[in-house]
Amino acid sequence: MSVDLSMLAPLRKPRVSFEFFPPKTPASEAALESTGRRLAAYGPGFMSVTYGAGGSTRDRSIRTAERLGQKTGVPVAGHLTCVGASRQEVDDVARAYWEAGVRHIVALRGDAPDMKAGFVAHPDGYRSAAELVRGLRDVAPFEISVAAYPEVHPEAQGAQADLDNLRRKLDAGATRAISQFFFTPEAFLRFRDAAIAAGITAEIVPGILPIGNVSQARKFAGMCGAHIPDWLLRQVSDLEEQPEICAQITTALAAMMCRALQQHGVESFHIYTLNRAEPGIALCRLLGLEDAN
Repeated sequence: MSVDLSMLAPLRKPRVSFEFFPPKTPASEAALESTGRRLAAYGPGFMSVTYGAGGSTRDRSIRTAERLGQKTGVPVAGHLTCVGASRQEVDDVARAYWEAGVRHIVALRGDAPDMKAGFVAHPDGYRSAAELVRGLRDVAPFEISVAAYPEVHPEAQGAQADLDNLRRKLDAGATRAISQFFFTPEAFLRFRDAAIAAGITAEIVPGILPIGNVSQARKFAGMCGAHIPDWLLRQVSDLEEQPEICAQITTALAAMMCRALQQHGVESFHIYTLNRAEPGIALCRLLGLEDAN
């Protein structure tokens, strides 16, 4: 008896990018460089480095972006937010990125340090991500990515208002949008189709998060409005003390979701690594990408 396993074969080799956060210690810095080199072997279009609330990781973010680019040879995007800083201060960070060799910015309004208080613009600062995008255009010829929210930003007045905000960011000069993570293909496809219907033509790259820590994933999802399906929680809710097994399961599920998205024309994926190489490597291999080393 023969069994056809061709359904398990990857569809087409996608484009990928990876996201990291700036390390806090020399040991975690060395670990991140190792992770970056391992993931660089899978040919990412870029890697991005996050930026803490209120610029709390400003210097580490710039240094990390510079070193990742030097160590991996992959273009690096630096995140930049509007929170707690004047326009001049934000522009100075953008110039520091440029001087560090960073030519791509992920422009975000950013979340307030106190989430309950909500975002309050600095009196002399950028009031929105769209304003930040326009300001960056005056600083240097950056490539600019912005955020998109398949399940609606928690502070948005509704889905249409959220789409209108995305359009403003793209009209201000952004190149593409990178989505917040989600856990069902339908969540992204509904959003993408609504964006197209609203006249948005720029690429929207889905953000993919393999869950390794269930409590952490719940926290992240609550902050950004992402829904974790009950069936997925049932798969991993008892694996708090077994993060490696949890990551194996959710990485396989993430690969299945990516294949479903590919069947609907999606060819790029932005992988939230949480500074770990193994889930990203496994996901790349499941999607047909090979180690070039």
